Amino acid sequence: MLIFYDPQCAEYGSSMRPEQPARVLRTAAHLRTTRPEWEFRVPPPASSVAEATLLLAHAPAHLRRLAQPHDFDADTPFFDHIGDHARRSVAAALAAAAHALKQRTPVFSLMRPPGHHATAVQAMGFCYLNQIAIAALHARRALGAARVAVWDFDAHHGNGTEAILHSHAASPDLFFASVHQHPGYPGTGTRDLGPRTRNWPVAPHTPRPAHLEALRASLDAVVAFRPDLILVSAGFDAYARDPITAMTLERDDFATLGRWLAEIRVRHAIPAAAVLEGGYSDDLPLLVEAFLAAWEKDAEPHRP
Repeated sequence: MLIFYDPQCAEYGSSMRPEQPARVLRTAAHLRTTRPEWEFRVPPPASSVAEATLLLAHAPAHLRRLAQPHDFDADTPFFDHIGDHARRSVAAALAAAAHALKQRTPVFSLMRPPGHHATAVQAMGFCYLNQIAIAALHARRALGAARVAVWDFDAHHGNGTEAILHSHAASPDLFFASVHQHPGYPGTGTRDLGPRTRNWPVAPHTPRPAHLEALRASLDAVVAFRPDLILVSAGFDAYARDPITAMTLERDDFATLGRWLAEIRVRHAIPAAAVLEGGYSDDLPLLVEAFLAAWEKDAEPHRP
């Protein structure tokens, strides 16, 4: 398992907010202790991300806005150098996508800020740049992936990813699938926007089997699209004890999601890369470990 992680991503924020430095600090420390065989690699620097790459998903005015010292909304404050922090997350997502396509082995970006709420023109929901959307568009343009799918299992709808990728709807080569709590922030994702923009809203407190059924259906739709690359918005806030959601998944369920990705790699030869989105419980390190360990465990083809 390769993990892209830069300790600089913990150099902003506050312990008073759900999206805080401890999320990655504790997770990285836990994984280094329990999985010493996994490789940690610092991603390329923020300066490595060309503005033209960011402009694949974001408007020029949005990039300029990241440097203006005013909060974006109540959940998304301005921090010094937040533009650089967001670019580091983008750099890690780009590196993860490239690694998946070249090495065809599991890879995870353990970075912050998350990104899937950021739209082309707006930072929101703890998110400043939409690294998963940027990586999807970059993979098509520069990495040789003709068809790219995004699978978002965060408890919150990936409204920014949906909007950005759907704006490229003239292209038949992008697919988006999201399973998320509804009602819930940001209030979008109640219906499909077309055959390549699919949503599975799940009611609060839905029993685990029904939630897993929606997750399986969404991933089956991703596979049916026959992508060259799956990019995963891996949010762990559908956990039963997450403080800001009302969902019911347990640690073993995140292992199930990892196992599904491993099976897809083996049976369908589709590589995948995942990036951290949400997940605000103190158990986040355990949830990430369960997901990654199951994904890695079955990464090699089964032999009779």
